[in-house]
Amino acid sequence: MQWLLYGFVVVAGALNAVQAGCNSSLNKVIEQPIAAALMILAVAFSGVFTLGIISGQLGVPEMASFHRVPWWGWIGGLLGATFLMSMLLFAHRIGAGAFMGLSVTAALITSIALDHFGLVGFKEHPVGWWRVLGCGLMIAGIGLVARY
Repeated sequence: MQWLLYGFVVVAGALNAVQAGCNSSLNKVIEQPIAAALMILAVAFSGVFTLGIISGQLGVPEMASFHRVPWWGWIGGLLGATFLMSMLLFAHRIGAGAFMGLSVTAALITSIALDHFGLVGFKEHPVGWWRVLGCGLMIAGIGLVARY
């Protein structure tokens, strides 16, 4: 069962690279990054809403549960919007390989720091030399991928 979860994450990661190109192409044609971002978010909302209806998983949370959400639980959308805007403004300029390589490497390094300190709801997982080596290899890989 675990391999199925990993497989889904791998497919989602691959689609993330395709998404960067799709979103950048939309922005390139309409030449309005904010309007492009709003269109992308509207399509994403429609897709998730439809999935919720079809799966029967669309529900309204209890109002009392909102006060239990930690402060960082409310800013995920803004962080996603930051990544979306970086796609729209920079992916076509630096290329898919460099864009995804930089963003994935930055995400990995940040994730390891979040794990190490147990931040934003993650369990503590000490950094260790193997993780540091992995990050170093990712950085070296970016140097190779981003090289013109």
